[in-house]
Formats: sequence, C-alpha cells, structure tokens
Amino acid sequence: MEGGNVVQPQRMNGARAVVATLEALGVTDVFGMPGGAILPIYDELYSAKLRHILVRHEQGAGHAAEGYAHATGKVGVCMATSGPGATNLITALADANMDSVPVLAITGQVGRAAMGTDAFQEADIVGATMPMTKHSYLVTEAADIPRVIAEAYHLAGSGRPGPVLVDIPKSVQVAEMDFTWPVQMDLPGYHPPTTPRESRVAAAAELIARAKRPVAYVGGGVSRAGASEELAAFIEATGMPVVTTLNARGAFPDSHPLHYGMPGMHGTVAAVGALQRADLIVALGARFDDRVTGLPSSFAPKAQVVHVDIDAAELHKIRKADVAIVADVKLTLPALTRAATQAYATMGRPDLSAWVYKLSEMRSTYPLGWSEPEDGLLSPQYVISQIGELAGENGVFVTGVGQHQMWSSQFIKYERPRTYISSGGLGTMGFGVPAAMGAKVARPDANVWCIDGDGCFQMTNQELATCSLNGIPIKVAIINNSSLGMVRQWQTLFFEQRYSNTDLHTGYEDVVIPDFVKLAEALGCEARRVHTKEEVAEAIQWANSINDRPVVIDFRVGRDAMVWPMVAAGVSNDEIKYARDIAPAWDDEEEML
Repeated sequence: MEGGNVVQPQRMNGARAVVATLEALGVTDVFGMPGGAILPIYDELYSAKLRHILVRHEQGAGHAAEGYAHATGKVGVCMATSGPGATNLITALADANMDSVPVLAITGQVGRAAMGTDAFQEADIVGATMPMTKHSYLVTEAADIPRVIAEAYHLAGSGRPGPVLVDIPKSVQVAEMDFTWPVQMDLPGYHPPTTPRESRVAAAAELIARAKRPVAYVGGGVSRAGASEELAAFIEATGMPVVTTLNARGAFPDSHPLHYGMPGMHGTVAAVGALQRADLIVALGARFDDRVTGLPSSFAPKAQVVHVDIDAAELHKIRKADVAIVADVKLTLPALTRAATQAYATMGRPDLSAWVYKLSEMRSTYPLGWSEPEDGLLSPQYVISQIGELAGENGVFVTGVGQHQMWSSQFIKYERPRTYISSGGLGTMGFGVPAAMGAKVARPDANVWCIDGDGCFQMTNQELATCSLNGIPIKVAIINNSSLGMVRQWQTLFFEQRYSNTDLHTGYEDVVIPDFVKLAEALGCEARRVHTKEEVAEAIQWANSINDRPVVIDFRVGRDAMVWPMVAAGVSNDEIKYARDIAPAWDDEEEML
C-alpha cells in the first residue's frame, strides 16, 4: 500500500490500529457518533490527530461524508456504532452507491462471541449493506484491520467510486496486534480498467468523423474522474454540442455556446431535442438513467452510440452501444481527441453548423423561465437565481431533493466542476444540510449554500447544531412553500388536484409549524424570514456577510409554482412539455441537416 510513512511494528489494540490506519492513509476529517460497540475506537480518537465531527444522527454522518467526497473527489469517512447506529447509515450508503460517491463507513459490531445471538444492538450490517455498497467487510482478526481498511479506502476511491463498509466487532477492537505500515493489499481479481483499447477508440473516432448530428452526453462519471479539462479539449477539437446530466452540472461551463443544458425529465427543450434528433451520442460516464431517457424504446431512435464508462456493467445495460469503451474517461477523452483529429484529416471534417444552428435556435425559442406566482408570494425560481448570482465565484451549491433541486440545476449557472452537489439516483430527501456541512468542512474557503425545501429541511436540520458547535458556517435557503412540492406538482398534473398528505401547513391558514426562524436560532444560527421580492437580494448579501456561524433564510414562496419543462414518467421524450399547456414545435429531423 503506497502512501504514508513507514511504521515499524508497534504493539497496540485493534481500535488504535483503526485510527493509525486512517492517519497513515491521509484522512483528516471523520463524521460520526459513538455508541457501545464502537467505544474502543472512540477512546482512541480522544487523543488522535483526526478531526472528528460529532453529528446528531448517523444518517447525517453518511451524507456529510458524501458532501465531503463530492466537493473534493477524496474519500469521505464516517463512523457509527452497531445495530441502529449502523442501519441509520444505510440510506446514505445507498445514495453514495447510486451516484458513485467514494465513502468509507466504519461500524462497530457486538463481540464475536455474541454475534448471531440477537445480542443488544446487534444487526447484520454487512449482509444488509452488501447490495448497496461496492463491498462490505467483516473484520474477524485484529491483525487484519490495517489491510482491510486500506483495501476499503482503495476500493471506495478507485475504479467506479462508491461506498465501502468495514464492520469491526468490539472484541476485535480490544484485541492486541502488531501494527506496521505500509500494508500489502489482497484484492485478487480487482483490476479497474484504465486506458482504452486503441481499436475501440479508432472505431469511435470513425463514427464521430461521419456524424452530422453528434451530441456529447456527459454524466457524473466525468465529474467523478476529474475530467473537465479533458472534456473541454475534446469539445474544442470536435465542435459537437454538449448536454450535462444532473450529476454532471459544472463539468462543462454553462456559458459555453455549445452547452445546451441538462437533458431528461426536467431538462431543457434544446438538450432533450438534441438527444432525440442526434445521429450519434457520445456517452461519457453516463448510465442512460430513466430520468434522462424517458421511455427507453423511443429514446434517440436514430442515434448510434459510443459509450465510455469505467464500469463494464453499465455498457449495453439500457442502450446497446455501437462502440463500447471500458476505461477511465479521464484517460479516454485525450485518446478520443487525438483519434478524432486524425480521422478528420483522413475522412474530412463534417460540417456541424446547421445542426448547431438548429439547437441554438431551439434554445432561444424555448429558454428557461417562470411566471410570477398569483398568490403574491415569492417566485422560488427568482430566489434561487439570485442566490446563484450573489454567492460569488467561490459558490458551492448543495440541494435537497424536489422542486428546489431542479430549479437549482436550472437557474444557477455552473462554470466549474464540483460546485453543484445533490442526490441524483436515489433522490434522498434530507441530503442537503448534512451534505453541505461535509462540503464546507472539505472546502472551508468556499461559500457553501444549501438550497433546501421545507420538507427536506425538516428531516435533517438537527445537523445545524453540529455546524454551530463546530464552526461550520454554511448558508441555508429554505424554499418554503408549506408543501411537499414535487409530489404536489404530480398530484396537480396526474391526480386531478387531490392533494393527499402533501400539505405541510398543518391545516391552519395563518400558522406555519415549525417557525423556521425560531428553530434555526435555537440551533445556534442567524436567521430571518423573507416575504417580498425587494428583500431577496439584501437578505442573501446579509447571509454572505456572516462567516462565524450558520445562517438560515426562510423564503416564503408560492406553492403552485411548477418545474418546467417536464417529461412525464414512462413516456417518450418527444412528449416533453415546455409549460403546462405548451408542447415544443419539433422540427422534422431531416430539416436538422
């Protein structure tokens, strides 16, 4: 195992070996909560160099580790005790698994002699998490701790990143062992692909050189691989249009004239139209998620596909690829750039001007926008756009899940990678506050804004106490429509306005429970409420000026605002609606040439 100083054999217990291994790996920050089965490790943390941040709920520790990883690309680390402590991590681990986020979770377990007896706070966390982690370990011998944690850390951050869990019985934590560093990892069969096969790259380049309507479909894998510069060079060389998924926002600058926005259910008309009318899709670290494709059988019906992904399981899973490349996208993009350039020299460079013109015309005809609420409350889209404009160049935006998440992806301009952090595949409400906390710990100089819904905020707002006590000054904008907004939108559109259990207003017309300002102040935050458009910019600037504690702003917005454009679930992307009663007038694809 490379990295860290050489440590000659030292006698210590397993708990000390956990801490020593993390320190040797270069870990500096850990999020967690102690309990009986992990107390020996916490006893060693008492005098360790690691910064441990005591959360208020283990799920918060998991999401904080995710936010840390999202913001830096490093492995985020969290800890919990056995039983309910460990099971409380499961949602965060499943979230990290869906979005390929590198997380190392270390859990305590009851002693080996008690395992299988339904002992107090016993749960088979290895068995429970195996389907939703990259791997899960049970350590049975103290001597194995350094190797297993080193392997878990390596697995989490290499290949397709993901969460790895290490479960350590209490008896193993207190057992004596000889600690040395570095260690030899034992991972037979684990050989993540790196460089692409030349023949596959050449085949892809030939398709690129022949395409008249190509599109680069950029997924979260580009962000995870840190491949934004390589992507920019590839687009500069090929001149093809670009669309970026939710997890890839910021991987390619929004200001670039060839960027047509986010595709999919709430994507731009231009991005959806580009994929539907393409004759070649170059999928880069993307997995053809159902929120992008709509009805798979009608997705991009005339397009050939070049699919680049580090995980072979993603290739041909949803859409058969004409050229499949199993490799690191960061290493593949320069190879594709060189090969495409050579193919142009041999075959001639296709004229994409008519294609680009049509997409640009579509973008200008169907821009993102909104209507002012009729109830006199704030427009949520306006509030979010103002946060994006006023956060500054070092702004990092973390969201919960729902309407505010989609508006944050639409109405904030992202110019740099790792500046939009959200829960994509799992769609986890409550992700925002703890993930923002983790992002701020990872990047203390960034201006971290959590844009949250009032429903999401009520799930994990207790971590604001963690932020207050640990000097983690995040900003929280509650987009408060007194509703579960996205569910309400579906009830409006598909359930004849039967608003079953989506009203968070508790039935009182003039009473909102809880009072978010009082709640935030009780948690050690500065807080205020905003009702009018004239207050919005000043409130955001006020929040930006406070850097010694968390800040919460309760923005009271209209509950009938909807996210547009929209493709209903299970239908073709051709059925996209620009607004409730407006469908785009698609050009015939032959006119695109």
